[in-house]
Formats: sequence, structure tokens, C-alpha cells
Amino acid sequence: MSSFSLPPIYDGPDGGWGPSTSTNFPEEFKFKDIPYAPFAKSDKLGRVADWNDLSADSRQNAGLQSTQSRAGPAGRRRDGAQAFGSGTASAFAYFHVEDESSFSLVDNKAAPPRRGGGFSRGRGGGRGAPYAARGTARGGRGGATGRGGMPQRNMASGRRGWRDWEKNNRSRESSVVISPSWQVLEEIEFHRLSKLRLEVEEPEELESYGRIFAYDKTYDRVTTKTERALQLVDRIKYNPTTSDDPVIQQLASKNVATVYTTDIILAVLMCAPRSVYPWDIVIVREGNNLFFDKRDGGPFDTVTVNENAADPPQDPTPPNPNNPTEKASVPEVAAINTTTSLSLEATYINQNFGFQTVTETPPPPSVDFANPNPFHGPDETEPLASCGYRYRLFDLGITEDDDLKICVRTEVDAYIPGGGNPREGQGLATIRALNEFDPRAQGAGGAPDWRTKLDSQRGAVVATEMKNNSCKLAKWTVQSVLAGADLMKIGYISRANPRDNSRHVILSTTSIRPADFAAQLNVSLANGWGIVRTVTDLCMKMPEGKYVLVKDPNKPVIRLYAVPADTFNAPEEGSEEDEEEEQE
Repeated sequence: MSSFSLPPIYDGPDGGWGPSTSTNFPEEFKFKDIPYAPFAKSDKLGRVADWNDLSADSRQNAGLQSTQSRAGPAGRRRDGAQAFGSGTASAFAYFHVEDESSFSLVDNKAAPPRRGGGFSRGRGGGRGAPYAARGTARGGRGGATGRGGMPQRNMASGRRGWRDWEKNNRSRESSVVISPSWQVLEEIEFHRLSKLRLEVEEPEELESYGRIFAYDKTYDRVTTKTERALQLVDRIKYNPTTSDDPVIQQLASKNVATVYTTDIILAVLMCAPRSVYPWDIVIVREGNNLFFDKRDGGPFDTVTVNENAADPPQDPTPPNPNNPTEKASVPEVAAINTTTSLSLEATYINQNFGFQTVTETPPPPSVDFANPNPFHGPDETEPLASCGYRYRLFDLGITEDDDLKICVRTEVDAYIPGGGNPREGQGLATIRALNEFDPRAQGAGGAPDWRTKLDSQRGAVVATEMKNNSCKLAKWTVQSVLAGADLMKIGYISRANPRDNSRHVILSTTSIRPADFAAQLNVSLANGWGIVRTVTDLCMKMPEGKYVLVKDPNKPVIRLYAVPADTFNAPEEGSEEDEEEEQE
């Protein structure tokens, strides 16, 4: 049997283990066998403590030798000579040996082109094409070319991914000027909003106003071969903010609910995690009531285009005041394809498509709700558009004792003949329109040509629109659900000429139920109601006053500001009176 002998243990002069505290300890043994490593902020931290001495490990030694061999002139030291500060601290050093040992260079030289490869049939220009078949780093399957290997999109200088390194640097301006006097009360990230949930039961209808016409079913049979021109229809459609609605003011005086808003404002808040462009909501607390308002001329009055695209449309960069001759970092975009121009064009298309696709002359007859249009005065002579206002009450209470209700003014655009009694909420429809501007322009988001793909590959067109306009479609769907509409009519409208934004044609129209479309878009109404309840609770904790909920223009964050009571109040009347007094 083998014997085991204990190693000698040397006690310190003080009679214990560890470093000696005695002053008469020999100097040559003071720091013996204690590793030393230089301290610098640029050094990478390897190990804090090494309990397994791997100094004899071949990989570590190899890494240390290779590191010293690449040290240039300093690498010509004699064997055994140590660099300053190295000591015996190689155990704590940072080694990147494993990744380097498995690293191999990839030959990125272009293969010689095969005859006919660039123009052969199939995806991406043939199996032997150098870049088209397998795609570039960004192109993926098919690369930057389409059928036949020809360029599919001409982005800026004709290369996909042109100025990709600048896309993250394209900052947007806030939808409202943030004053230094505004106080930030809360900041909520979108990923926190996405986790909220609140189940809400069917609403109660309080009152209904307006008149709606029947939807013209002939537009359901329109195809790309039988396209119709989009006409300019002169009609009036009112969309006042919450505080300017006389019906809401009447309901608020009866304390019907705690929160009052419109479907447009509520849809933006419920779909906030999908939004990319900036927006803001003015919140006024009066007593125990909250009013969610919009500003005149704000982002709620226009329709966005390709908001969720990987490379959305851009507005021209303003000139540098310090260097007016400096070239813009963003490539020049046609004036009709900028963000602002496309938004105004989409708004014009949506309004006129809704006006055009209803039958104003019977049969079928128009349907009057219980009350006339509350915004149309007796002195108005211009004809009203087909629009019905339904004031609905939703219960946001979590428990039976929690009395929190929200009154929403919702809108419907038409009714479907044969779908039931519209006065009882049957057969109602909302009408919206998607628009195509130029599939080859910057900001098109890879959309296919509707005239060639809409009839044969409608699924591809719809999938692209759901990707590029996720937020817009989600808001439309939420508005339809809030209004209790049975159907959504969505038109596909394109420019008659890609370079002319004044003439448009209707290529097709589709019908879908809002609940089914919400499932396709993965829109969670429970999540939307959870966001509304969270914002409401935040505002109800604050004292009476005016607040602004602002979406950050460049980050997925919303902020709640406390603002002075006279913020956003138009001082036009007072200024005009002052001018008249000065003239007198």
C-alpha cells in the first residue's frame, strides 16, 4: 500500500498563514509567487481568480506565443524575458484562442460568369449567376435581382442596400415642439406596453347620429383589366376633436362615463406599439373626467404610407445653415414621393374612395340614424358625406366595484344592402383604401407591381401591405371593431402614371370581417384595452390640468408631459381684436 506524506507547512513569523504583517519580513519574499497584472481601462478582463492553474495548457501557451510573435519589434525579446507588468499574470490574461483557431478565410472573389447566366429564366437569374442565384448578404434568396436576373428595384444608384449605414441616422422631428417648461411625468417603453392585457365586454350604444348610404357592390367586381378612375367628389365629412363634440359635452354633463374620446384617437393609443412615426394626444382632466383630444393639423388628420417598411419614404433633408452648399446625406427623392406628399395623397384617396363607392340616389335608399348630423348647421349648403356616428360605452372596470367607463365616438361609412337593419347595427361597413405610388421608388418597401400581381398573386400583395403598413391597417381594424362594423371594404388604388400624383385608378376592392382581419394582423384588442387602462390610471393619479402623451420620434417610447393650461390654445381671436383696437 502506497504511503502518503504531508507536505511541509511553513508558518509565518506571526504564527499564522498568509502574507505576513511583520515589518521584518525579508524583502525578497514580500511579493513572491503573487501574480501581478497591469491595470488599464483598455485591457480586457480575463479571469478574476484562477483556481485551476492552466499555465501549462498548450492552447494558452500557444495563444501567448502567437500574441508575442505578432508584437512587432517588441516581439524580438529573448526567451524568458517578460514584458513590463506581465509578471506571472498570464493566468489572468485574456485569450481569444478558440475562435481564432476555428477561423478561416472565405474566398469572396466573384466567380467567372457563365454564358447566359445573367438572363436565364428562374429565380435570381439562373443557378450559375455569380450574385443573383444565391443572393447578396442582404438580398437573401433571389438577391437583388428578380426574374431573369435584371434589377428589380432602382434604389438611388441601382444597388440594394445603398446607404444602409445611414438609415439608422435618419432622425425624425417630434410631432409637437417640446417646451422646456414641460415636465416629464412618466416614460413607458413599447415592450412594456405589449405585455398589458384587459378583456372588455360588448359595449352599450348610447346614441346614433348622421345618415349613411348603401355601398355600391359593382366595385367588388372591378379588376385590373376593368379599372375605374377615381373621381373627385365634393362632400363634407366632419371629424372634430373630443372637446369640440357637442354630444360628448352633453354626455359628460350627465356623468355617463369617466373617459371621453374618438375612435381615431383611441385606435392610435391601442396600436401604439406598432407605430413608428411620432404622434401626440392632448389629455385634459376636468374633475373626475378625462378628455383625449387631438390637435388641429396633427398626425391624426392624415394617413401614413409604408410607415413600417424597412426603408420608409423620406422627406428631403433641410439645408445646413452653416454650410448651404453641403450635399444632403439622403439621396434626392422626387417631390411627389416624399413622406409628406404621400401622406396627403393617401388622405385624398381615402376620402374620395369612400365618397365614390356609395349610392346616393335610391334604390337602395339612404338610412337616417336616430338623430341628424350634430356638426352640420342649418346654414350649410354643401352636401354631406355618407357617415354615421355611434356613441358607444365600454366598461374598463377590472372588478365589479371598479367603475371606469369610456365613451367613444365611432364612425361607419356605409351599409351593405341585404345585411339587416342598419339602425340596429346590422350590415354596417367601413371603407378604406390602400394606395400604390411607384414600386421602383425609394420607400416602396419591395411592393410588387399591382397591375400585374393583384389578380394573379393577391396574397403576395396583401402580405407586403401587411408588412409595410402594419400600424395603419391595425388602426383601421380597431376603428371598425370599435364601431361595430360587420365588414371592412378595402380598395386598391394606384396612380394612372407613377410620375403623376393627381390621377388615380381603382384596381380592385376586397371585403373582410374586422375580427378576421385582426387575427391575420395579430392585433390584440385585449392588449389595446390594457394600454388604454394604464394611461387612464396614470392620468387619474395626477391633479386637474392638461397633459400631453407624446410618442418619441426615433425611439419606441411614449412620454407623459404636464403642460400649462393655455398650451395649444389658438390666440387668433384675441390678436385680431388687439389689432383692431390699435387701428382705431
